[in-house]
Amino acid sequence: MTQKPYGVDPPSLRKSLGVVDGVAIAASSTAATTSIGIGLGVTAGVVGLHLPAIMLLAFLPVLGIAGAYTRLNRVEPNAGNGYVWVGRSLNPWLGFLVGWVNIVATVAFLAYTTAVTGSALLQLAGEAGLHEVAGFALDPGSTAQTTAVGVVVLVAVTLTAVTGVRTAARLQGGLLVFEYVVLLGFCGYGIVTGPHAFRLSWFDPFQIPSATALAQGMLLSVFCYWGFEAAFTVNEEVRDPKDASRAGLITLVTMLGLFLLGSVAFQRVLSEDELAGHGAQGLAFFGDRLASMPLAALPLVALMFSAVASLQAGVIPTARGMFAMSRDRTLGPVWSKVSSRYGTPAAGTLLIGALAAAVAALALVIPRLADMIMATVNAVGIVVALSYALTALAAAARFRGLLREDWRTGTRAVVLPVLSAAALLGLGGYLAWSFYTSTDHLEVSADNGRFLLLVPTLMIASGFMAAAWAKWVRRSPYFRTGRGTDADAPPLLAAPR
Repeated sequence: MTQKPYGVDPPSLRKSLGVVDGVAIAASSTAATTSIGIGLGVTAGVVGLHLPAIMLLAFLPVLGIAGAYTRLNRVEPNAGNGYVWVGRSLNPWLGFLVGWVNIVATVAFLAYTTAVTGSALLQLAGEAGLHEVAGFALDPGSTAQTTAVGVVVLVAVTLTAVTGVRTAARLQGGLLVFEYVVLLGFCGYGIVTGPHAFRLSWFDPFQIPSATALAQGMLLSVFCYWGFEAAFTVNEEVRDPKDASRAGLITLVTMLGLFLLGSVAFQRVLSEDELAGHGAQGLAFFGDRLASMPLAALPLVALMFSAVASLQAGVIPTARGMFAMSRDRTLGPVWSKVSSRYGTPAAGTLLIGALAAAVAALALVIPRLADMIMATVNAVGIVVALSYALTALAAAARFRGLLREDWRTGTRAVVLPVLSAAALLGLGGYLAWSFYTSTDHLEVSADNGRFLLLVPTLMIASGFMAAAWAKWVRRSPYFRTGRGTDADAPPLLAAPR
């Protein structure tokens, strides 16, 4: 498709998304139900009965990051967001690294969510009385079985994502309504009727067992919030860039409320051992404690919907980020091919789905789903913290002149992002050191610190290798200027109404 100036594209391909569409995409990407159903149990295994405290603590630096995204998006809306902003304001190598780690982190997330989706479907089958097929026993804790089922779903949602953001947003909006109704109902009921007494100590971060637990818990919680910035990846497809900013902030605040509600409800209903011991089946166990069948299956259905929506929501922003990188020639041309029928990067979207399916298959070396989840969220938590921190520092560098004009505005634009970046970098560095010193050997296991450190290290190292290829082989102009292609230059991505 020939590239045309922004105003020449047909009205049907012009910016057509609004705040609600952005919220649907960002909220699905954040996947509150999945984070509550699985992330809370994983985090409780680290911080104990202090989930509300860690969720509140993690929200503070992420809020500073959201402010940085909002301010940068206001002056330079671009599907590449952090990749473009960091490259221009700090350094092209760091900008490319931000774009790259977001890609590999999302692919890892999609691989793990693929297994989670399969697990939810197999759990639901078990609740319906289907425990075997053709003499083959169904096990929702088996990585092989859950991955096989999840890949089928991943293929379906990837094909839906090809048809456009508006179609995806409509699907995700419907799924979100069901999820949130179920979450609010069950969590509210759990808070009122739970057998364990409410304690203010749940909100006290000073009672978290250790500094290592605090650091790991913070990054796990940052992982739970990760995804709000998906609203900024469709900022070239919304009617007004401010709509993307509003959608991101609305999503983030909504997630805080849901995570606090979920963490209090879970701790009212479940003991610490029950919280940490059920992994991917945590939400189903919570539902069983509060209701009998068939109502007890509703949280499991909500988890399945959340996982399906987050699969699709993960494919969409990643394809658009790679679109932005491809049009700068930092990635191959296949990623910037736009479908003449749908107005989307269709080839790139399909490739993202294929990559996620391949990584999900490779994850079969870890035999149990719970181990796969722990290994993935720890790795992704570290690289997401790095990406967020660099983007915040880019905002501080970009708007540092405001400190001389108005100290209040300058504090919001410069000081808060710097503090947020320092917090995330400090936590990530401390956790990496803790992983390294926790053992004296490397083993492919979710409880081996050096393996947990190796995964994000490989993600980051591969980014510098890919950047070197883009600079010296592809000869991308991005590495001379750090500036991304103007968002108005390529064909628009918004699908027809």
